[in-house]
Amino acid sequence: MSGEFRPLAGIRVVEMSHMIMGPSCGMFLGFLGAEVIKVEPPGGDKTRSLSGMGRPMFPLFNRGKKSVQLDLKTESGRAALHRLLETADVFVENFRDSALVAMGADPDTLKQRYPQLIIASCKGFLSGPYQNRTALDEVVQMMTGLAYMTGPTGRPLRVGSSANDIMGGLFAAFSVLASLLERGKTNQGREIRVGLFENCLLLVAQHMVQFELEGKNPPPMPERDFSWPIYDVFEDSAGKQIFVSAVTEGQWATVCKLLGLEELLDDPRLATRMQQIEARSWTLPLVAEKIRSRTIEDLTPLFEEHGIPFSPIAKPCDMYDDPHVMRPGGLAESKGPDGMRFRAPSLPFEVDGQMLTGGGDVPAIGQDTQAVFEALGLSHEDIAAAGGVEA
Repeated sequence: MSGEFRPLAGIRVVEMSHMIMGPSCGMFLGFLGAEVIKVEPPGGDKTRSLSGMGRPMFPLFNRGKKSVQLDLKTESGRAALHRLLETADVFVENFRDSALVAMGADPDTLKQRYPQLIIASCKGFLSGPYQNRTALDEVVQMMTGLAYMTGPTGRPLRVGSSANDIMGGLFAAFSVLASLLERGKTNQGREIRVGLFENCLLLVAQHMVQFELEGKNPPPMPERDFSWPIYDVFEDSAGKQIFVSAVTEGQWATVCKLLGLEELLDDPRLATRMQQIEARSWTLPLVAEKIRSRTIEDLTPLFEEHGIPFSPIAKPCDMYDDPHVMRPGGLAESKGPDGMRFRAPSLPFEVDGQMLTGGGDVPAIGQDTQAVFEALGLSHEDIAAAGGVEA
């Protein structure tokens, strides 16, 4: 099969969300060809004005969307929203339940008015004792034990990205796709609720189940019991860091040969896997010494050729110089209304050998308000009133 991969072409998604979880859901659906219309308040989504680590949030997760401006505190704004929802296949939101009720966009109301609509609500928690709590990615990492597992004892640390927000958005998009398939058979929509907490719970499931099966809580990852003789970070002769591992008998033998440590292969103290693991206190310094006498540039082709799992320790900015990332299709290019330009990763899969690079551009606040609502039959005056601006 050839041609552009846009399986959701013709699907209209109305997205009313901010920060990362909801917008990432809309972005994923947009990458697959859906028309995603982002509803912003007067003045725009507040995520637009974030700085520092928040600076990339709006442009990154809102690529390829249309933007309409509505003042949902007014009757005109709420009426316009419902005119839009009449034409929608999917509604993505991440507001408090009480706020949705106030604007007449809560799931119960929408299910009655639009029985074919698929409602994807991106929340902090699913239904239960915590459902009305305020959540952040960092909060749920602390709650579920992910932060405990990431940092050393006494120093819980969040993972170094908004992993739950992005993965939660992915689960929302995943659920939307399943609901669209079902709707093709039933002609009925669905109400979906995705929880940030429950998403993080899935990320720590392996540690939960270890406790369930063995009756002991695993230590934090920096202090874990090792199951492999080499699984560590070393320094080369230039002081650069490299992670090297040997997780099979073959890899252990290969690393020893490549580093000139053949004597370890004949040492009776290292005859079994458990002996190799228990001897880490004296074997790892030998490995470290050998690596410290070489350079990463020297070791890389050797490890790659012989199938050794390894990696130089990179920073995110290094990815713009990585030959695998920079291959054709690895990055999607976007531009914004203020002249910004940036490159961001494509979705992590290939279709017929091609990655999806259609990230699209970042919309200006309300740039599509007039076109979208004119197509729905609203007058210029009604559109202005709905957007909270003077006609």
